[in-house]
This record gives sequence, structure tokens and C-alpha cells, in this order.
Amino acid sequence: MSVTITDANFDELVIKAEKPVLLDFWADWCGPCKMVSPVIEELFADYKDVAIIAKIDAEKNPETSKKYGIRNIPAMLFFKNGEIVDKQIGAVPKKCLVEKLSKQLL
Repeated sequence: MSVTITDANFDELVIKAEKPVLLDFWADWCGPCKMVSPVIEELFADYKDVAIIAKIDAEKNPETSKKYGIRNIPAMLFFKNGEIVDKQIGAVPKKCLVEKLSKQLL
């Protein structure tokens, strides 16, 4: 199961992470988020040794959502060394997320 991020643990688990991070902003009521959720879980299983695959409920964690200007969900931000290096807004096939994540592993 993917890592759960909150406003409280964001800095520790994302900004200070030693591995690349894919952070999925989602909400319970979001249909496209529900479509992406199984893909995020597959990525967690596929990349758990080399990257952090995490989810953050955008509504329950407004501080982080506001900080990164999240207005549409699902939104996936890719972090490396505490900085955003890529992003994906909206539901996309697994292949698209794999391509973006793989670039961060080089």
C-alpha cells in the first residue's frame, strides 16, 4: 500500500526523502482519482525499493495542496532532492507515470 502523506509529515517524508517521490493528490469524491488509485498501488509494488510512491488527500491536507497550487485532481507531483521535477494533472495510463518516474531514477 502506498505511503500516506499529510500536512504534518510532508517535509519529513517528501522534502527530506533520499529517494525520488511520486505524490498523488486525490479526494474521496473524485472519479478520475479512483481510476488512478490502482495504478498508484501498482507503482508502489513495482518501485518500492527505489522510489517513494505516496498519496495525499487534497481536502484533508489543505496546507500542502495550497503550497503547491493544486486546483485540479488527480495531480501527481514528482519530487527529487526536495524539489518538484515533473508533474501530471489528470488521469493518465500507467505508461505515462512510469516514463516520468523512470527519468527521476537516472
